Amino acid sequence: MAKKEKIAITVKNLNIFYKEIKRFSIAKSGLNNLVNARNFHAVKNVSFEIPKGEIVGICGKNGSGKSTLLRAIAGIFSADSGEIDLHGNSISLLSIGVGFQRKLSGYENIFLSGLLLGYTEEEIKKRLDEIIEFSELGDFIYKPVLSYSSGMYSKLAFSITAILETDIMLIDEVLSVGDIHFREKSYNKMKELINDENRTVIIVSHSSKTLKSLCDRVIWLNEGEIKGDGPAQEVVDKYEEYMKNLD
Repeated sequence: MAKKEKIAITVKNLNIFYKEIKRFSIAKSGLNNLVNARNFHAVKNVSFEIPKGEIVGICGKNGSGKSTLLRAIAGIFSADSGEIDLHGNSISLLSIGVGFQRKLSGYENIFLSGLLLGYTEEEIKKRLDEIIEFSELGDFIYKPVLSYSSGMYSKLAFSITAILETDIMLIDEVLSVGDIHFREKSYNKMKELINDENRTVIIVSHSSKTLKSLCDRVIWLNEGEIKGDGPAQEVVDKYEEYMKNLD
């Protein structure tokens, strides 16, 4: 009998709505009048399972629900209905604009992020020099994060997530941010991390090269629904053909 795969992530019948407010006059409507608000169905009845150790990409045009889905898995967004089960695994989300206290320094945010990931202060201190060195931020590590460029933010976020490893890593587009040298360095580090057969990774990306070269499987989201789910090469090719026909 074949050995049953251990499941790392289960998403079942997931639905997420946003409140979408149309433009209206405050003078006429009043601040508390939300008559013009309507629900936007961002993720529509999405279901899938990811075995432990699998590298899964998520593709789709802008507004398809990719980042919303990732944030729901990370616990940042709540589901309106459906289930997300991480089966006891630790999880980290690597995404620009998520997770840092902008008034604190990069140095302070390393400790804050580490504690939120479940590391002790002593464990973070042991990895501190490695995180700072990998980030290449120099003295900026002691400056407030609000003074960082998007590239610097990306470097710090990636360094923390790459060095303070979790069972599940969620990566939202950050491999495409930053200077060429750091993008290459991040790409190589990511390949090293995902070679661990016990680590499960979900990568949201618009880069076909990234999805095809790093992922075992790709889920294609369109208008909040799963339009394709299968081998990376096959699904990305179908997605690219679909996008060409939209032009």
